[in-house]
Amino acid sequence: MSRSFREEIDAQGVSLITLDRPERLNALTFEVYRELTDRFAALADDERVRAVVLAGAGRAFCSGGDVKEIIGQLIDRSPAEVLAFTRMTGELIANMRKLPKPVVAAVHGIAAGAGAVIALASDLRVFARDARIAFLFTRVGLTGADMGAGFLLPRVVGTGRAAEILLLGETLDAATAERFGLVTRLVDQGETLPEALRLARGLAAGPTAALATTKRLLDAEWTMDLDSAIEAEAQAQAVHLLQPDHREYHAAFSERRPAVFSGARAAAGGSRGA
Repeated sequence: MSRSFREEIDAQGVSLITLDRPERLNALTFEVYRELTDRFAALADDERVRAVVLAGAGRAFCSGGDVKEIIGQLIDRSPAEVLAFTRMTGELIANMRKLPKPVVAAVHGIAAGAGAVIALASDLRVFARDARIAFLFTRVGLTGADMGAGFLLPRVVGTGRAAEILLLGETLDAATAERFGLVTRLVDQGETLPEALRLARGLAAGPTAALATTKRLLDAEWTMDLDSAIEAEAQAQAVHLLQPDHREYHAAFSERRPAVFSGARAAAGGSRGA
């Protein structure tokens, strides 16, 4: 079955997912939401994939929900149907955050509305210098806290900046987005995807089990007190100190060679020797 996006998995284990409606600035439809949501759920168990890059075809990353194919249709739907839709959009973001593999967004042109939240939900964001991002929900009479933006944005830029961004709904240029803390790398036009792929391939070659734990704890620790967070990290690190990737690092250091990480976990009750 053809998808509403393109996906290529390279030899390094990076899945490049490209939103592919360039004539509509990659605006999202009901179909795109559903297929992306399902794909991010499936990526968790796809052993070919160790990292993900999200990009947009043509002149933009993603201009948000399609005005004709989503917004116009929702006006005439029942409250139950509208709620089912908003829950599905949130499911996409939840699947991105729960994915135990790093996600890098390659943002060029505009990332607006849902497109802005998808970029936000990625672990790393590479912006072109001419890119713009707009959490424009209040500008169209909707709550700025949508699809998890009210949860995620304060954790990236702080509560004060999040309030400014979500309440005003203004379009931020790349330089402002970088100053606010939304941008991981700021690159020249045309370098967004190459830089995103470079970062993703570096992550894919790394200790992916340890990266997955890092991603999980970054989200989980926001609801913990300090003692609980320190204990959670202590338990996690105790596990990883006994895992094959850390042992491989030690062996590579001793042998003065580059480490080759597998992302594998030792079986319970396995060897505990150095």
